[in-house]
Amino acid sequence: MNQDRKQCFDHARRVVVKVGSGVLTHENGLNVKIVRSLSRQICDLINQGKEVILVTSGAMASGLAKVGLSRRPDEIPQRQAVAAVGQAGLILEYEKAFGRHGRKVAQILLTSDGLSNRKRYLNARNTLYTLLGWNIVPIINENDTVSVDEIKFGDNDNLAAMITLLMEADLLVSLTDIDGLYTSDPRTDSNARLIPAVEVIRKSIEKSATGIPGALGTGGMLSKVKAARKVTAAGIPMVIASGKQPDILPRLFAGAQTGTFFVPKKERMTNRKCWIAFNLKPEGMINVDEGAANALVNNGKSLLPGGILSVEGEFGVGAAVQFKKAGEDAVLGAGLVNYSAADIRKIMGLRSDRIAFRIGSKPYDEVIHRNNMVIMDQCDI
Repeated sequence: MNQDRKQCFDHARRVVVKVGSGVLTHENGLNVKIVRSLSRQICDLINQGKEVILVTSGAMASGLAKVGLSRRPDEIPQRQAVAAVGQAGLILEYEKAFGRHGRKVAQILLTSDGLSNRKRYLNARNTLYTLLGWNIVPIINENDTVSVDEIKFGDNDNLAAMITLLMEADLLVSLTDIDGLYTSDPRTDSNARLIPAVEVIRKSIEKSATGIPGALGTGGMLSKVKAARKVTAAGIPMVIASGKQPDILPRLFAGAQTGTFFVPKKERMTNRKCWIAFNLKPEGMINVDEGAANALVNNGKSLLPGGILSVEGEFGVGAAVQFKKAGEDAVLGAGLVNYSAADIRKIMGLRSDRIAFRIGSKPYDEVIHRNNMVIMDQCDI
């Protein structure tokens, strides 16, 4: 296990570093000393030939101190206003900190709908590639000033996972205010033990994590475990470690056995399948028979109309749709459909060579082609 971990760090060339509010802030607002330290550490990694993308929290916390509030407001407009106040100060401190080491930074604010649209997804990726090519450090945060529940990533742990998948990074490092994932909350349980490595994210692992956020953050340990589930399913390792430890980044890359390491699956998922699995919100459900379920999950086949029993929801061509075995709750996977819900209802149960007779044309044999499909055990949708 230690060898696997060492190899992941040794071979990582493109790294996403996520820093949480608990690391970046103290009672007086933004912790400038930490900002400067992490900026120096990231610059050291870049000087070693690595590409680093920084996903940062801290805008809300920085804004709270400036506005004079002691906790995050409950109302969305107030949260957005606080984030707007804090974001300017946050990026300014990063710009000054990286500037000390001769590095320029670029601020990128994202919402989840910006990555669910394929064109905007690719545009975001191209922008990030360009910045890295110019040796400029991309600093990414959720656009809290415009995000509402329908378009929020949910927290910056999820955002960091999305960026890791978007950029096909080699490693995600999540820096938080505790040493890693424990068997229980170490703040309240003196018997809590650090879990050094996680090979499979089982329900027991999720139960060990807490979903209770701090006063300034929005995620908690559970959101970090969910982020790890996504990136490791795509074949990318992740580590959770304390961002308050001195020189934590160079120590990790030097082989320090600190934090919790999440072991990735052996096969990397393609960028397109990552987008289908993790960026798109399903618009419907297709129920299939036992034969189709077996062909999809075990034999890597496309979904043909003959194995479809029913369709739930209304959606158009190209929509993201989940599918499951009829009569069961477990989702088998998801994919992009070649036919609308209305047309699938007309052709379900038919052989592909009968499609044109039913709807007048046959643009595709498959309802979902295997190249546009992700099975649940590949991605834990």
